[in-house]
Amino acid sequence: MENLFIHTAGGIRSLLESAGLSVAAADFVLLFLKLGAILVYILISALWLVYMERKVSAYMQCRIGPNRVGPMGLLQTTADIGKLISKEFIIPKDADKKLFLLGPILIFMPPLAVFAVAPFGEGMVALDLNIGVYYFLAMASLSTVIIWMSGWASNNKYSLIGGMRVVAQMVSYEMPLILSILGVIILTGTLNMSGIIRAQEHVWFIFLQPLAFIIYLIAAVAETNRTPFDLVEGESEIISGPFTEYSGMGFAMFFLAEYANVVLVSVMAVTLFLGGWHAPFGLTVIPSWIWFLVKVYFMIFLLMWFRWTYPRIRVDQLMEFGWKVLVPLSLANIFLTGIGKYFYDMMGW
Repeated sequence: MENLFIHTAGGIRSLLESAGLSVAAADFVLLFLKLGAILVYILISALWLVYMERKVSAYMQCRIGPNRVGPMGLLQTTADIGKLISKEFIIPKDADKKLFLLGPILIFMPPLAVFAVAPFGEGMVALDLNIGVYYFLAMASLSTVIIWMSGWASNNKYSLIGGMRVVAQMVSYEMPLILSILGVIILTGTLNMSGIIRAQEHVWFIFLQPLAFIIYLIAAVAETNRTPFDLVEGESEIISGPFTEYSGMGFAMFFLAEYANVVLVSVMAVTLFLGGWHAPFGLTVIPSWIWFLVKVYFMIFLLMWFRWTYPRIRVDQLMEFGWKVLVPLSLANIFLTGIGKYFYDMMGW
């Protein structure tokens, strides 16, 4: 499959060049096609994960879940999308209309930009940047600005409070998330995501960086605004946070973007800690991209398990846990990793 992907990309490039396009133009068109394929994957994954979450939560609560629309309820999400499309998109009278409309459009841009550097298999990456991890952190942080912009543009006090919670929560938990990644960078000496995966050929970093993995996992749950850290939306406190005034497909876009971000943080967890496309126990018969997706969906299931197990915490507990527990632990992990790396290199092991 990896060879087929590479040969297909090369064939399309050759076809474009034979049609009279320059090398730069052919590469641009090929990149555009890759990003289009990534967008399709994000949208299909978001639709599937809505169904998956309903089923997982149903089984955990001894219910059946969606089982009416389509075989085993598989078309339930499609029916919901049809319902949301038919609903009127209402713009508040005193809202900043341009920013209010831009919010649902831009919310998918950061995940799309980040997935461009995600290695889905050996040689299966749209942009293999040398600063891939730095690019991931820079692009992923833009979601905070977009959600805050949407809450402010609504001209609603509940939306404004929800937007302020976005800034407080997501900026606070970006710190331990970034610091947890630094341990992996110290071990590999590279920001290239494919390079990080290749460095895990013999041992996955979850065994060398177990504390960093736990910190990353907790921070990722907070970054995606999911229970027990879903205080950004906080239905029982501030209605629906920054999304209060959005209806129809406007609300649906923010809802689906949450699942796109769940896929994103799971992809990064697999890349940084779970060996990426490397097969466990030497089972290389199965293509690398299948192993990658299996690990990604295992991480997604884990995040869903958390959501339907733990209750929501208070906002003061959220901030205290992030700054007083996760950040010091992240710094301690960097310190210990640096010492271990120093002695490892000094001994020449």
